[in-house]
Amino acid sequence: MSANRSQVRRREEKEQRREEIVDAAEIVFQRQGYATAKMEDVARQARVSRALVYLYFRNKEELYFAICVRALHLIRERFVAAAAAAPSGLEKIHAIGRAYVRFAGDCPGYFHALTHLESHKPTEVAPDSIERAALDAGKAVHGVTIAALEQGMRDGSIRKDAGDPLMLALSLWAFSHGAIQLSISKKNLFADVGVDLADFTQAALRFGLRGLLPPTDLVPEPPSDARVRAPSPPRARTPRSRR
Repeated sequence: MSANRSQVRRREEKEQRREEIVDAAEIVFQRQGYATAKMEDVARQARVSRALVYLYFRNKEELYFAICVRALHLIRERFVAAAAAAPSGLEKIHAIGRAYVRFAGDCPGYFHALTHLESHKPTEVAPDSIERAALDAGKAVHGVTIAALEQGMRDGSIRKDAGDPLMLALSLWAFSHGAIQLSISKKNLFADVGVDLADFTQAALRFGLRGLLPPTDLVPEPPSDARVRAPSPPRARTPRSRR
């Protein structure tokens, strides 16, 4: 019995030390940036030896994957909570989109980490690697969106011919992540043209979800006589206007 307790205690201590190293990596990467941060910086922040950091993580990339796993677990928790509070499938998708926008605002370090992860090109991923854990965590996040899409197709709030739920979930992720990233990186541009960032992200989400609506719920096209006509092509002798 005492031997078993000792083994459990050692496992708990090992896991706690691992989490402390990941905590330190989060601080260092946010403060210095991933590109310039070094393993010894993480060791110094965690107040452990560099050799101990390498005992848990083979390189800086593995540390980054560990941070991404945390971020993805948190996103999934938020998506599940948001979806649970919405009745229909379409409303769940709306709620998930809003939850992602809030996540980016509440946890900018995690959002930046996931942006870096999206640019990573995996080659061979070992089954028991931290990178595999990050990929699996990402699949679990998409699973929440897929479940909402499937419910919407059943309850009629999402068109049944919208497409494969997995492809839709990936498309919604790409669209929403890109819109949020643009609102962050181009905030000065938006301010210069008088666009509120919250209005932009909500408009982008509505636009992205438009293709999911059943035909009867689509916003009707304006009558032909109310549409803005395209300008007539300029005459040959008239200089072409610059645009």
